[in-house]
Amino acid sequence: MDLLLNAVVLGVLLGCFYAAVSLGLSVSFGLLDVPHVAHPAFLIMASYGVFFLNDSYDIDPLLAGLMITPLLFVFGLIAYRIYYETFEKRGTDAGVRGIAFLFGIAFIIEVLIILQFGVDQRSVSASYIGKAWRLGDMRIPVRLLVAFAVASALTILLTLYLSKTFMGRAIRAVAQDQEALRLMGANPVRIKQWAFGIATAVLGIAGALLIIVAPVEPTLDRAYIGRTFCVVVMAGLGSITGTLIAAIILGVAESIVLSTVGASWAPAISFAMLLAVLAIRPQGLLGRRS
Repeated sequence: MDLLLNAVVLGVLLGCFYAAVSLGLSVSFGLLDVPHVAHPAFLIMASYGVFFLNDSYDIDPLLAGLMITPLLFVFGLIAYRIYYETFEKRGTDAGVRGIAFLFGIAFIIEVLIILQFGVDQRSVSASYIGKAWRLGDMRIPVRLLVAFAVASALTILLTLYLSKTFMGRAIRAVAQDQEALRLMGANPVRIKQWAFGIATAVLGIAGALLIIVAPVEPTLDRAYIGRTFCVVVMAGLGSITGTLIAAIILGVAESIVLSTVGASWAPAISFAMLLAVLAIRPQGLLGRRS
């Protein structure tokens, strides 16, 4: 029972971290219908940006994540404009060709990271990394508590932005009915471009959390393709609250499997849960949000 309780607690903390790295995909794929398979590669790129600032200038990883957020926002604006002009604007087969394009972007990012930083794992230094908080017989890494707190705050802020601001409501509206939004005088393409910029910008903080939780290496994006898409699909496309719930479910499931069966089975959990959700409840836990 103690082992199970420890696994559940660590799983909840890990799940909140998974929510943070999946929030951008929840917007880009869930609300904008962009098959953003390069999302994990963008995440790893952000982590290496945090590593560079921390290693070169001794900047705290979370502060470094905030510093690169504006750059990622601009990168997201440019990336969506290229995607739209090249694929989405041309018709119904944009999905298939767009996936190939985004896979290509992911591969290019991976190669550029290897050329710049090599293939070795990279980590950051901070006062809270390596420490642990004891609760009875339970030992909880402080880095997971930091990830839990920051991921929860990020989820709340993004939820408030999408529900309380004019641009946030416009993003939800463009996911529901682009033609109606166009008749109201708004430009759906610009709104989607802004939304994709937001989805990319949040990866600044998510990338910081990733390299705080564990070291990163250039091919780590492959391990997060299944996890992030599992969380977003299981949540219900576009549901930010559902993303947090689904991520916690995945985190707890992985933690229990890791503690009882072994580490080799943990990466398969996300793909198994993704297939189960698609077969049993394809609309997700909370259904698609618009």
